[in-house]
Amino acid sequence: MNGRLTSLMAASALALTAAGAAQAGEIAVIVKTTSSNFWQNVNLGATAAIEGQSEHSMSFDGPATESAIADQVNLVENAINRGVAGIVLAPSDPEALAPAVKRAYESAIPVVIIDSALTDSAEGTYQAFLSTDNCAAGELVASAMIDKVGTEGKVAVMSYVAGVGSEIGRVGCFSDYLAANSSLEIVGPYYSQSQMANALNQTTDVLAANPDLVGIFGANEPTAVGMGRAIEQAGKAGQIAAFGFDGNADLQEFVRSGTLEAIAVQGSFQMGELGVNAVMDVLAGNKIEPFIDTGVVLVTKDNIDAPEAQNVLY
Repeated sequence: MNGRLTSLMAASALALTAAGAAQAGEIAVIVKTTSSNFWQNVNLGATAAIEGQSEHSMSFDGPATESAIADQVNLVENAINRGVAGIVLAPSDPEALAPAVKRAYESAIPVVIIDSALTDSAEGTYQAFLSTDNCAAGELVASAMIDKVGTEGKVAVMSYVAGVGSEIGRVGCFSDYLAANSSLEIVGPYYSQSQMANALNQTTDVLAANPDLVGIFGANEPTAVGMGRAIEQAGKAGQIAAFGFDGNADLQEFVRSGTLEAIAVQGSFQMGELGVNAVMDVLAGNKIEPFIDTGVVLVTKDNIDAPEAQNVLY
C-alpha cells in the first residue's frame, strides 16, 4: 500500500468524520453476485459481524451475475439514496463503480472495498481495501503447477471477467510467474464471465483442441467448477494437473477425488466479517488500516481436513 493512498484514505476518513458520518443505521453489503457460494460465505461473515450489537443493521445484495455491472451500480446508488450509514462493496468493474463510490464519499457515507480493487482514480473516496493478495495467490498456484508438471508443455488458463481487479492480479501474476520460471506455454486465457456452463463448454473445447495439455487453472469458483466437470466428462481426471480457486463443496469433492490437484481458497468469511467491522470502526471514529490482507490457503488432498483448510472452506 503506497504512501499516497494511505494519506488519501486518512484524509477521506477525516472528511467523513467532519461531515457527521458517525451514526447508527444500515450497513449495505453489496457483492458481485448473490448466486455464488463464495459470496454467500461473505454474507455469513457480515452477519457474524453484525450479531450481538444493536447499533447497526446489515443488508446483503448483489446482481444475478457478476457481468451485470450496471445492476451493481444501481444497487450502490439505491443504498446512497436511502441514506445508509456505510457500504461494504465488492466492485465488479474497477472503473464503472468508481463514480458511485465517489458519490457515497460526497454524501459522507464510508465505503470499504473488498475482494477487487477500484481504479486508481477512486483513491481517497473509500476508507479501506480488504482482499486476498491476488498476485501472491496467483504466484502460489503457478509455483505449485511447476512443481507438479515441470517446466515444459502447455498450460491452459480459464479465467472469469477480464479487467476485474482480482482477475488482473490473480491471472496476471500466475502467467508472469510461469513465464519467469519455466518454458510452459500458456493457452488462453478464456473468460467464462463467471458462468459455470460457459467454463464447462470452454474447457471442453480447450481439452479437445489441446490433447497435449499438461496443466489447467480455473481462476474463480464457477469457472473452476465448470472446468472440473469438463475434465471429468472428457475422461481426463487425474491425467492433467488441474488447479482451481475458491472452496465450495463441488471444488472440495474434486480435490478429494483427484480431479483437481489443489484449490487456492480465499478467506471469504473474513472479507464479510472484517469488512463490516471496518465500517463500524469508521462510524465510531476509530482508526483502521488502509489495506487488510484476508489471506489464501492452498488446499490439497493431504491437508483438506486440517484446521488451516477447514477454517476457509465453505
